[in-house]
Amino acid sequence: PVAPAASTVPVVTLFIPYRPPYDWGSMVAHLAARALTGLEFVEPGRYLRTVAHALGRGSVEVTPATGLDGLRATLRVSDVRMLPSVLAQVRRVFDVGADVDAIHAHLSGDALLAPLVAARPGLRAPGGWDGFELAVRAILGQQVTVAAARGLGHRLVATFGEPLGLESTGDARLQRAFPLPQVLAAADLTCLGMPASRARTISRLAAEAVADPTLFQPGPSLADTVARFTRLPGIGEWTAQYIALRAVREPDAFPASDVALLRAATGADGQRPTPEALLQRAEAWSPWRAYAAQHLWAADAARPRPPSSRGTHAAAPALLH
Repeated sequence: PVAPAASTVPVVTLFIPYRPPYDWGSMVAHLAARALTGLEFVEPGRYLRTVAHALGRGSVEVTPATGLDGLRATLRVSDVRMLPSVLAQVRRVFDVGADVDAIHAHLSGDALLAPLVAARPGLRAPGGWDGFELAVRAILGQQVTVAAARGLGHRLVATFGEPLGLESTGDARLQRAFPLPQVLAAADLTCLGMPASRARTISRLAAEAVADPTLFQPGPSLADTVARFTRLPGIGEWTAQYIALRAVREPDAFPASDVALLRAATGADGQRPTPEALLQRAEAWSPWRAYAAQHLWAADAARPRPPSSRGTHAAAPALLH
């Protein structure tokens, strides 16, 4: 469904180049597995989502630019001054600035990673559309099944997200913006069916985001960035590293306690490393440990295992990888 022909909302289509190769299939699969109804819509050839900006509202559609080394982004915005920041968000989500040849040349020196890089030479590390949104999603996914976490996300958007009309989005499937920090800071989130402790964590994060607009900007170092989040109640090392990886775009972030990473790093002898041992091994992958993590997650996801073993992680949410 599209907007009425009489719509006056500006629509701009831009070409966004990247350094090939680019694994569109893995990227869109990552986004599809996490899409929240009303906020996003994903199909094999395109990604759509709503846009909420201080200057206005709108939507974005991203597709591969057939035959070219780049993506095509159609931005629908109520104020053209939104374009630079929305374009930056698209670039962040789709990780178009990565020099994958240089990154993968470095990672290929490791015997564990070399075959993974060879299998997925265009793999990127997807970013978060918005730092606050990504952090909230990470907290929603703590210690629950994929279905439960996604269900909480759906309810959060449906209950607290700003309704957007067809005039704004241009597509009837795009109906709401992600809730703003000031909304969630004042909301009673227990109505969504999550534990009270998790609701408090989101409320505190929201209040912090309102008080500090630079909360999701890179710090002087990865350690400083991680410490900024672990000081907040309810956010541990794993969640902080994940936020640093996806939202802050720290290329060396590495949530070493993640069960899927540990599982993917299991040796030929069947011995699974400890988080400490994996972190030590990952020192050789620096400064690109986030990309090493993405390859390990992809390898783990592709590994067949019994249905009973899917859906939850003891140390981290399966939804987020």
